[in-house]
Amino acid sequence: MFGAGPGQGAAHPTDDGVEANARLTAATAVVLLFLLAAEGVTILRVRPLLAPHVFIGMLLIPPVLLKMATTTYRFVKYYRGAPAYRRKGPPAPLLRLLGPVVVVTTVVVIASGVALLLVPPAERSMLLFVHKASFVLWFGATTVHVLGHVLDTARLAPQDWRSRSRGQLAGASRRQWLLASSVAVGLPLGLLLLSRVGPWLHSTPHHGG
Repeated sequence: MFGAGPGQGAAHPTDDGVEANARLTAATAVVLLFLLAAEGVTILRVRPLLAPHVFIGMLLIPPVLLKMATTTYRFVKYYRGAPAYRRKGPPAPLLRLLGPVVVVTTVVVIASGVALLLVPPAERSMLLFVHKASFVLWFGATTVHVLGHVLDTARLAPQDWRSRSRGQLAGASRRQWLLASSVAVGLPLGLLLLSRVGPWLHSTPHHGG
């Protein structure tokens, strides 16, 4: 999955869309990093912290979808030969190769985690294995992905939130609301699945959680 990528600013008028995409991608990446850090804390003692683990996991889904949308948009525009995106250029080869791995493992980790709360106890063993194995693969690929984009993300993410730079590119408020809305949509999703945590704990042996 493409990250923020190297940004040269809006040197051409038609590059504004590229810069807007990069800013939104980077800001979303920062939100995801904070949420993932919080989720990582719950993994240390996942059974007693299953409620926050589930809540944060559901909170992650809309921002993950938003980042997939922005990076897929850049991917499509680049490979369809849009001049502005061609000028922007692709990520480094390794990051391009890891992109699909990050996307697929992210989907599998989230989908298997949600499914674990919904399926009968007899069907959880294989799903739990898939959830844990995909997490290991996801963690390795995502670590490289994050490190490869960290400098550009740090530079681009604050641009729509700083008074001196947000006015340099149209649409800052729309991008802010889009990001905030993606987090807000996750709140009812998290609350919805919290009701499954108690029954799950009671029906799953301690060694299975």
